[in-house]
Amino acid sequence: MVLGWWISRLHEKGRCGRVEGKMSSRLYCPNVYRRERRETREVMVGEVGIGGKNPIRVQSMLTHDTLDTKGCVEEALELAEAGCEVIRLTAQTKVYAANLENIARELRAAGCRVPLVADIHFKPDAAMEAAKWVEKIRINPGNFVDKRKFVRRDYTDVEYAEELERIREAFTPLVLFCKEHGRAMRLGANHGSLSDRILNRYGDTPEGMVESALEFARVARDCGYHELVFSMKASNVKVMIQAYRLLVKRLQEEGDDWNYPIHLGVTEAGEGEDARIKSAMGIGSLLADGIGDTLRVSLTEEAVNEVAPGFELARAFGRVSESSELPHPLPPAPFHPYVFRRRRSESLSVDGVMLGGEDPVRIVLPQAVMDALLPRAGELKDTPPEIPYEQSGVAEVDPLNDDELRELEQGELRLVTVKDGVRMQLVQAFRLLAARIPARFPIMLKDTLGEAETLPPPMAAGFNMGSLLADGIGQAILVRTEKDPAKALTLSYNVLQAAGVRLSKTEYVSCPSCGRTHYNIREAAARIRAATGHLKGVKIAIMGCIVNGPGEMSDADFGYVGGAPGKINLYVGHTPVQINIPQEEAVDHLVRLIKQHGRWTEPTR
Repeated sequence: MVLGWWISRLHEKGRCGRVEGKMSSRLYCPNVYRRERRETREVMVGEVGIGGKNPIRVQSMLTHDTLDTKGCVEEALELAEAGCEVIRLTAQTKVYAANLENIARELRAAGCRVPLVADIHFKPDAAMEAAKWVEKIRINPGNFVDKRKFVRRDYTDVEYAEELERIREAFTPLVLFCKEHGRAMRLGANHGSLSDRILNRYGDTPEGMVESALEFARVARDCGYHELVFSMKASNVKVMIQAYRLLVKRLQEEGDDWNYPIHLGVTEAGEGEDARIKSAMGIGSLLADGIGDTLRVSLTEEAVNEVAPGFELARAFGRVSESSELPHPLPPAPFHPYVFRRRRSESLSVDGVMLGGEDPVRIVLPQAVMDALLPRAGELKDTPPEIPYEQSGVAEVDPLNDDELRELEQGELRLVTVKDGVRMQLVQAFRLLAARIPARFPIMLKDTLGEAETLPPPMAAGFNMGSLLADGIGQAILVRTEKDPAKALTLSYNVLQAAGVRLSKTEYVSCPSCGRTHYNIREAAARIRAATGHLKGVKIAIMGCIVNGPGEMSDADFGYVGGAPGKINLYVGHTPVQINIPQEEAVDHLVRLIKQHGRWTEPTR
């Protein structure tokens, strides 16, 4: 009877067979041209409310070994002092989970009331132990009851239903315990760690990520348990955005009472400016649509460094500009919400530089910045400033003004941007511009519409321009929030790199480290960057462990993954090629591996 129910459910939901063909264009939010926060139920994590009318909550994760009680308590207190509202720890086995009792006791004795979250992979028994001591359990639906290695096979409907029943049997005890003891739960799907069942039926796709979480949510709901938060994390920003949008769409389709809060994050974002741009791009894109009730900016840095950028993004969401009446009827969204498609314009020569059409997204900078960079022209040959703003002939228009749009349409082909001072949020204003002008006109994005910008330049550029680039909008970009000429140019190229639309340097995917990491990932990342930072267009993943590492580096060329204490596994694509290399030798082995595969060039002096 149970298997029959699962099979009928598969057919009813249309889940039988690999997802292909045309996806529904139904939108994931009521209005892509006006920011409206998605309404959700409130989920209590200890004394902290997530969703509902609560502000967006900011989280971080400890990097200390969970068996190191003193180190974890000190790090958690530092996070709490910085304002962190939810703190996560890894609990990789039941032994680690049991030590959460000591950590929680000492934190509460120190007066710290910040709720704790146990991060669980592979170990249902660790989850049951952790739930005794923390306020929330995060499980990964891709590996809660599944093996670490992908096995290719075709699942019949009966076999698939049997797998779902296995989930029900393993997951129900945890659900019932959390329900009885008032614990919350995050169903956190990761692009890099989907189950065999999902990968074989859906592929490594946003659809698979969403279905992976919904399988577990259905079990929880059948138990009458609703203290759920969802997340859809990926290191590829476009995949992350698409997965979250698809999740919200699917929750809406399931019913009004599937209004669960959403946790946002770009996993393995890296460090420094690049990581802040990627996080602002992915998280900001979703916040712009009113999606997100709690967030984490994951950095390969000290955990406390994640808190301030998190609050900067949360505050940016709360900033509301006065908006005029939108056009009626509203035009269709100028982008596909679940699949990346670049908006195609006609080609145009601007000050001798071709843009639009098949040409790369171009860098526009004020003439004063171009002049300041002129003495460095020789060293900037790979990342040159391309178009002076004053010579661009750009038309600045108000996307709400019908007369201006009509005049533009009747004129000759030219670069177009949104006029400063428009009474709309920047992202929504550029969307409306893209929807209301003919596709033949190329669009220049800006990181500000002239208003005072509360975000620092890297995050303003990621939030305001990167999110649009991730939707395929924009043939040129203009950075104005960064006043230093060299930094403005670097920031421009870094935004294009983070969006994956134009590569100008080595691409790194690196995890933020946690208690599962058995080597100093920050030190290793610095050594790898020093050795490989000149390899334009090569993508290298630096991962702390095998939980998400091999999966999240799916589109990386080479991978550096912690395999055991002090030991590193090296990958080419998905394939491990060298196992258990001593950490002190691993960077040299990585360089030799890159050379063997013909991707090495000598650095220029």
